[in-house]
Amino acid sequence: MYTVNEVAKLSHTTVKTLHHYHKIGLLIPEQTTEAGYRLYGKKDLERLQHILFYKALDFPLKEIKQLLDGNIDRENTLIKQRDLLEQKINQFKKLIDTINFSIKNTKEGVDLDMASMFRGFKTEEEWQEALKGQNEHLKKEYDFDLTNQTIDVESMNDSAIEAKSFNEDMIKFLQEGVSANDPKVFERVKKHLSFLEKDGHPSTPHDFLNQTELFIVDDFHRNMFEKWQVGYTYFLNKVASNYLSSQQ
Repeated sequence: MYTVNEVAKLSHTTVKTLHHYHKIGLLIPEQTTEAGYRLYGKKDLERLQHILFYKALDFPLKEIKQLLDGNIDRENTLIKQRDLLEQKINQFKKLIDTINFSIKNTKEGVDLDMASMFRGFKTEEEWQEALKGQNEHLKKEYDFDLTNQTIDVESMNDSAIEAKSFNEDMIKFLQEGVSANDPKVFERVKKHLSFLEKDGHPSTPHDFLNQTELFIVDDFHRNMFEKWQVGYTYFLNKVASNYLSSQQ
């Protein structure tokens, strides 16, 4: 049996954290002495390991409790946690790549102003020229040719204004440390999706989440977003995930 201080030391947590886990029923010690001391057994330590794994993956404590309160197959649970951690590692590797990309651009004096990406144009030809780099990437990676699509200049300019406004607002939220769960963030997302719906674009919360997931895995779009603000791609994806959950 282990005391609360011993468990805190073994698991690199705090006594306060363990007390909180006990209070909410997430980790209940095997025994409590008459003097009120908590004593933890082997099963408790195994459960704590699962808790810390899920916590490292940003699972809310309430959700962790629901996951662990069922019948736990330790081997399969560890395998799932390993897979989730590997996904997390890959995300961090991509984040490091984009940070390095941003450092390189900064050193080379590349203009990071998104206004240059979202300014209005007068003709379809000007829009095609502006989208040339993106179109080459889409043809190569996804066999999709933007030049096969008719460009409505007025509609594209309106979309560019909204895209610029939306991204500036979201980047400001990120820079100010506003939570990806904040109601004012959700309200801005709702307004943006409403614009997309009126403009005839995919506009459901699922569509928005799928789009942000593409931004993460697609080098061209991820690097473009990270030029504007390091970490923005991942913040936007977190916002989309939280917004979808809030609508269910």
